[in-house]
Amino acid sequence: MANDPGGPKRHALGVDFGTSNTVAVARWPDGRARPILVDGSPLLPSAVYAEPSGLLNVGRDAVHSARLDPARFEPNPKRRIDDGTVLLGDQEFPIVDLISAVLARVAEEWHRAVGPVRPDVTLTCPATWGAARRTLLAEAAARAGLEGARLVAEPVAAATYFAEVLGRDVPIGSVVVVHDFGAGTFDASVVARTASGFEVMAVDGRDDIGGLDIDAAIVEHLRTDEWQRLLEPTTIEERRARRQLWDDVRIAKERLSRAQSADFVVPLLDTEVHLTRDELEKLARPVLDQTVRVTQGLIRWADLPEGRLAGVFLVGGASRIPLVATLLHRELGEAPVVIEQPELVVAEGSILADAALLTTGAAAPGPTAELRLVSTRRAESATVVAPVMAQRIPGTTGLQPAVDPWPDADHGHWVPDPQATVATPRFENLPPVHQPPPPDPTPSPSRPMSPAMAPTRPVSPPPQAAPRKMPVTRSQPVTPLPPPARVAKARPARVPKPKRRRGGFLRFLQLLFSFVVMLGVPVVALVLAYGYGNGESIQDNAVDLVRDILDLIGM
Repeated sequence: MANDPGGPKRHALGVDFGTSNTVAVARWPDGRARPILVDGSPLLPSAVYAEPSGLLNVGRDAVHSARLDPARFEPNPKRRIDDGTVLLGDQEFPIVDLISAVLARVAEEWHRAVGPVRPDVTLTCPATWGAARRTLLAEAAARAGLEGARLVAEPVAAATYFAEVLGRDVPIGSVVVVHDFGAGTFDASVVARTASGFEVMAVDGRDDIGGLDIDAAIVEHLRTDEWQRLLEPTTIEERRARRQLWDDVRIAKERLSRAQSADFVVPLLDTEVHLTRDELEKLARPVLDQTVRVTQGLIRWADLPEGRLAGVFLVGGASRIPLVATLLHRELGEAPVVIEQPELVVAEGSILADAALLTTGAAAPGPTAELRLVSTRRAESATVVAPVMAQRIPGTTGLQPAVDPWPDADHGHWVPDPQATVATPRFENLPPVHQPPPPDPTPSPSRPMSPAMAPTRPVSPPPQAAPRKMPVTRSQPVTPLPPPARVAKARPARVPKPKRRRGGFLRFLQLLFSFVVMLGVPVVALVLAYGYGNGESIQDNAVDLVRDILDLIGM
């Protein structure tokens, strides 16, 4: 590797503030790294509960308190970042206070584990977040005692971990595809290796699917008429049993990543349930097909030259499901990489993001600037389509959870950031699985170029482009996007084909011809000059010239 794998020379703290869970990793100056444990677990629920006194509880304390009064509970503060304030019970709280409360618990556990040391703090955020969201997150970190936190895009942190910690070879000009499947959201990113680190080239995903949807599908599959009290609790005991049921379902799902079957007891009913991996995969398949479809569409949109894909990296706790790697390998032809604790990848990778001058130097032909052209070709089209996508009709976003685990909590809506640096259209109009693409009666136009040099989410391919067959599972019809506005067009950059080497015999003839010309031209010039001076014919002059040369050399 090109740099010291020991990493930073000071104490460092990397924090991944996630939709459902927050993870923090501490790193010592000698390079040792380990997760910060909160209540004995590296996963701190990002949930917040407001006491009647105004005190904010976070993590598992908030989850337990939510059984008493769900109206005071917010399970996903990250999804409320655009709301300004959140009503919990009869009190309104600024969203920055909710996020700050979660990060303050991380700072508390840092000092408990490491001591009174001020670390270099890195805080991750989605690559699509604009200035408004980033500023709010930085302000929340400062209020929590994590001043000077440096923000790192989540896919950049994951790609850095892929190369720096796992030691994977990522040459300059190649890309890492990050498949981030968490509890509440899914994101796929194409991250390009540059001379100075990593750069997000394109990103796409879904804010409405995650591992929680698989839990909901399991509950819906197993439920009976007797479960009504669990799914619609009215007493404190029923609420407590309902929360325990969802915890047991999640634990059974995680066990099925290692075993072929799992059993648990339904609380309040005292009935035993048996769940197999085949059942889990059948229930999870509709959700996983959507993630694979988005990832495959993103790679196809990026139009990578052959040999540029350095690897596919699975991130997020839900990516542990073995079927995720199986489907990706089958559709992409590339075996994805998944580690034992994928939840820790982003937090630890963010610490090393500055040290991402990795592995080999220059790559095969084609600088990274060539990869940047891929995302800038459609930047203008993405700007045109983004407002349309912001006005989506409810019910057209794909599979919805069968059961909402927090029906009494006010989830709100994910509002597009008005200052977002990355557009957010989705791949929603791809053809169904195993159906041939429709015929194209008109020639495909050139791709629009944009002068902007910033990463962007890809726009959906126009109707003329005939994509490859892709697995798509939809629960509801999707309204196709209108065609983007007409923009200036230019031919896309193409990788020049290497020239064929000429044969050895042809090369010999070239050298022989050059040698004859080099000798013959001076001789002809001398003959003409000699004859012009003596007034004789060219033939006589040539004979006289040869005689004079022979006499000169003494022959």
